[in-house]
Amino acid sequence: MDLEGDEMARTMPADSMEQHLDEVAKAFVDHYYNMFDSSRPNLPALYDSSSAMSFEGQKIEGAHNISLKLANLPFHECKHYVSTIDCQSSGVPGGIIVFVSGSLQLPGEEHHLRFSQMFHLVPTPEGSFYVHNDIFRLNYG
Repeated sequence: MDLEGDEMARTMPADSMEQHLDEVAKAFVDHYYNMFDSSRPNLPALYDSSSAMSFEGQKIEGAHNISLKLANLPFHECKHYVSTIDCQSSGVPGGIIVFVSGSLQLPGEEHHLRFSQMFHLVPTPEGSFYVHNDIFRLNYG
């Protein structure tokens, strides 16, 4: 994902940096869920060999294994509806923590499923980001 990286983050005033983080987080979330809903086989390109995912408590490491997990979900179609996006800079220079809450609709299901998902985006030398950490949970009750 080609978004501006570390150098810009080090030279911005605090209010501009916060706006930049919000813009990057929103762009990433829009991109991620659009890709998940319409072309899930392409999602692994957002991960790296060092990436880690927790999906409903199951820990998965590396882009290849994450790809297998996403390909083997028990549904092939869904639609995500994002309710909130919160973000902060992380301890990694230029890194961003993104927390998402929302719902997803599965075909043939009357009720939406509520979910929360956290991403740790880390800049690449090329000036984009990859998903270093991804934690997903359905919210019951």
